[in-house]
Amino acid sequence: MIKILFICHGNICRSPMAEFVLKDMVTKQGIADEFYIASAATSMEEIGNPVHHGTRSRLAQEGISTAGKYAVRMERSDYRKYDYIIGMDRWNYKNMLRITGNDKEHKLSLLLDYTDHPGDVADPWYTGDFEQTYKDVAAGCKGLLDKILAEHG
Repeated sequence: MIKILFICHGNICRSPMAEFVLKDMVTKQGIADEFYIASAATSMEEIGNPVHHGTRSRLAQEGISTAGKYAVRMERSDYRKYDYIIGMDRWNYKNMLRITGNDKEHKLSLLLDYTDHPGDVADPWYTGDFEQTYKDVAAGCKGLLDKILAEHG
């Protein structure tokens, strides 16, 4: 089983969007049982809160539900649990390293590293642009899944 953890600052916008987009992709391909996909925050600010209404609304347009998801915080022990720990921006990456202490196994990356336009996924909490965030997240998830399938057959 391939275990993936998506990370953003509060775990209410970008990382749950990536979690549910990738879950939808693997379900549609009939390979969901080969994956464990989750998301978490690097901060404590939103712990226990539901997914942001903007993310819920944008994903609903794709027929994707986030029901039952509440923000949780990334823990140091997650490094052992997951094969891929994927942040949304450079700030997340720095905080992921702070939480894990190191990345000896090279599990940490950024979502857009899996696309032809590496960089940061803009935070719709500040931009209000959930459409652009969705486009970036979908492209990153597709690139990530393509890479995983190529490596794991």
